[in-house]
Amino acid sequence: MKVCFPVEQVDGMKSRVFNHFGSAPFFIVVDTSTNAVSTITNRDQHHAHGACNPVLALDNQSIDAVVVGGIGGGALNRLNQAGIRVYRAAVENVKGNVALYLSNGLQEFGMIHVCGGHSDGGGCAH
Repeated sequence: MKVCFPVEQVDGMKSRVFNHFGSAPFFIVVDTSTNAVSTITNRDQHHAHGACNPVLALDNQSIDAVVVGGIGGGALNRLNQAGIRVYRAAVENVKGNVALYLSNGLQEFGMIHVCGGHSDGGGCAH
């Protein structure tokens, strides 16, 4: 299983999980079967709010799941349509969230949990 974590700074398994999928500068990918860790540079970081292209952001890499602090509805739908499940980060770093993911301890994102924007009372809950 390849699990992806949006991050602001790359520090391997100690990387802090970022609160916004689309605007994260990097993604840490952990292969849970081999413990290999790799990095993807976000190729869609500078997009209009609500216009995130997750497939472009992830550089067309094969990913099974994403763990993030927050995500917009469009990105969540596009990831789900690509067969990628999205989970809410429960602790600060990649390592702790990998352990929770492997023990089924993370909540899956639903449309009720997505970021509604950051202005005019948009309802961003992260």
